[in-house]
Amino acid sequence: MIHLRSSAFNVAFFVWTALIAVAGLPTLALPRPASVAVQRLWAGGLAWLMRALAGIRVEVRGRAHIPTGAALIAAKHQSTWDTFAFHRLLDNPAMVMKRELFWIPVFGWYPLRSGMIGIDRARGMNAIRRLIRAAKACAARGQPIVIFPEGTRRAVGAPPDYQPGVAALYRELGLPAVPVAVNSGLYWPRRRFVKRHGTIVIEFLPAIPPGLDRARFMHELEAAIEPATARLIRAAGAIGERDGG
Repeated sequence: MIHLRSSAFNVAFFVWTALIAVAGLPTLALPRPASVAVQRLWAGGLAWLMRALAGIRVEVRGRAHIPTGAALIAAKHQSTWDTFAFHRLLDNPAMVMKRELFWIPVFGWYPLRSGMIGIDRARGMNAIRRLIRAAKACAARGQPIVIFPEGTRRAVGAPPDYQPGVAALYRELGLPAVPVAVNSGLYWPRRRFVKRHGTIVIEFLPAIPPGLDRARFMHELEAAIEPATARLIRAAGAIGERDGG
């Protein structure tokens, strides 16, 4: 049954993505908020498909810590789900993403038009400088900036691997950083066909104030995200055992 539900969702995922990408093409000629709205609609449709076909629900914790206006959101990254969830959770987020995604025909035009921040990690410090310039422009517009500090999806239980980009943004933007924990990899694992029914929990944690030095900030960030993520994963495992999952 799980393979059948996963197959149905995976097909629906690509069909919905293709439909919304084609139908929204006229909005690319409109002001930026139009393409932002298309991405929000896309994310909302995917959330519905997750519930209806894969049996995956979402619980948001720590809503009091969700900022309004410019802030740095530093989130654990375990799943494809993480990449579209923030379109619904935040107001007009600017997400740091691999620049290669902009090159995907049609699909990549939307994040490019809506002002997402592309990064070419192969360019080293040049990439960091471009990242900072783009993020400052987004912050000036009052946008929350979302970055995955590890740069790529990490398997559940893998040791953390925090990259320097998040510290550079924290230092240069002078904004509070909101850590975010998730357990999404339990239900939508990276590089896996099968989706497991259950509840993805995303938890916004208390903000780290601006002004810390690099070492202190990186310590505080990891010390916030990693234990919270481990707690969410343990709790999900206990629920699965109790429910016979």
